[in-house]
Amino acid sequence: MPKRVLSLRLLARRWVAARATAATRLIGNYPFFAGLSGTLIATVMAILTYAALYEGRAEELRHAEENSRNLVQLISNDIARNVEIYDLSLQAVVMAAQQPQTWDLPEALRQRVLFDRATTASRLGGAYVIDATGHVKAARSNALTAAEASVSLADRDYFIAQQRDPQAGLIFSKPYHSRLRGGVLAIGLSRRINAPDGTFAGVALLGVRLDYFQHLVERIDLGKGSHLFILMRDGTLLASQPPTLRGITANYADLPNFAIFSRRAAGSYTLRSSLDGVERIYTFAHVDNSPFIVVVAPAMDDVLAGWRRRSYIALVVTTVFGGAWVAVSWMLAFALRDKVVAEGELLRLAVTDPLTGLANRRALDSRLAAEWHHAVREGTPLSVLFFDIDHFKLFNDTYGHAAGDEVLAFVAARIASGTRRATDLAARFGGEEFAVVLPDTPLDAATRVAEKIRKRIESANLTLSGTHHGCVTVSAGCASCNPPQGGSGVKLLAAADRLLYEAKEAGRNQVRSQPWTGEGAQPLVDSEAGTRGRDAPATRG
Repeated sequence: MPKRVLSLRLLARRWVAARATAATRLIGNYPFFAGLSGTLIATVMAILTYAALYEGRAEELRHAEENSRNLVQLISNDIARNVEIYDLSLQAVVMAAQQPQTWDLPEALRQRVLFDRATTASRLGGAYVIDATGHVKAARSNALTAAEASVSLADRDYFIAQQRDPQAGLIFSKPYHSRLRGGVLAIGLSRRINAPDGTFAGVALLGVRLDYFQHLVERIDLGKGSHLFILMRDGTLLASQPPTLRGITANYADLPNFAIFSRRAAGSYTLRSSLDGVERIYTFAHVDNSPFIVVVAPAMDDVLAGWRRRSYIALVVTTVFGGAWVAVSWMLAFALRDKVVAEGELLRLAVTDPLTGLANRRALDSRLAAEWHHAVREGTPLSVLFFDIDHFKLFNDTYGHAAGDEVLAFVAARIASGTRRATDLAARFGGEEFAVVLPDTPLDAATRVAEKIRKRIESANLTLSGTHHGCVTVSAGCASCNPPQGGSGVKLLAAADRLLYEAKEAGRNQVRSQPWTGEGAQPLVDSEAGTRGRDAPATRG
């Protein structure tokens, strides 16, 4: 493999490793970032899932509406085609009936001339020529029975309409029980027959059984809660799947849905039924050249049944995995937080004296160096206090090391309480020695701080037999300067140590202070390494 390719791969790996390290560092510095990020990711995924489910629901509704339109169109086309055939048959009957010679033909031939086209129409409930008095003059059957001849149809709506209006054209009657076919439910399609002088001579009638319409709707299964029905424009129901409460031939013009059907030629909308309370998608259309309205109304529950099953699975999966992701994210966040807290505690312990709770020698050295550089850069004064407990070896020998530890903790607390600013640092230098760093503090102010601490320790009146004062006291040295070039914080601390030694030599329980100009201070000897010529070795072990 070429060296260039190997080099590019190596660079890519290093880049990925660097990014991973940066991410790890970011999460480590901000532990709750992991939990918030996990929650955000899970929330975004949930939102995307819900959006997809919502879009899926809308798609299911669009698909159901499209299917309904196709069904309405299919049924409407079937009815319109048959209405056209019925009308052509009626026109042929009218044309033949208005010819006087037709009635002079032999009966068999007359039947063919009058009703030959009517034989091609399906689901007919009879074809008739009715005279001006309302009696059957001819029927599609070969022989007209005496019963049929005696029946009067003059009261039928289709007869009256044709009788009154020479220009009525094709008339559709309301549903009726046929008097000629044993009470079969049918609707009549009629056209006017005129005499040679234009007067009313009768009606050509085709009866269409209602089971034709019922057959159309029963072939389609939309679901248990869905409806499919055919109405007339006056609200009369011709067919329904499933059967309705009011039944066939009942009038539904009083329902809110019908008001919508009657006002528009076609359309689709969603509404909760006033009859059974089921929400449905209603799609309807008026059949051309007829008074019929076809309505397909799938139930919303049937339309969305499959979508709801899929959505339930998707929601469960999203909730389970999203919840698990959030839980893991927050577990990681709390683990990282505990790690950060532990690291912070370790860092605190690394710079804290375990007995007194003050900063330790390492923290003192680091802070002193930092404050020195800050004072040099800003041109501000820097002061250092150095304390030592008087006759501490005698106290240990008299009262024991446990009591000595209590005294160390007490003195440390009084020193810490005497330095109230956040920038001040109180530290245990070693043994019974303590140091205080006072940034931006001149000599007189530093001296007052040292004197206040000394008095507070003395006023506690902790008994120490065998000494001049009879109680625990401290001596202090205070050195202050405007940091000169070439100096250091260590030298300033050494100057404070020298002043502490002078306070010891002068009788203890006092503060010695002096400005430091950068001369005469020797580096300090670590008090834990041995004696410094004061009360005793600093170590108490």
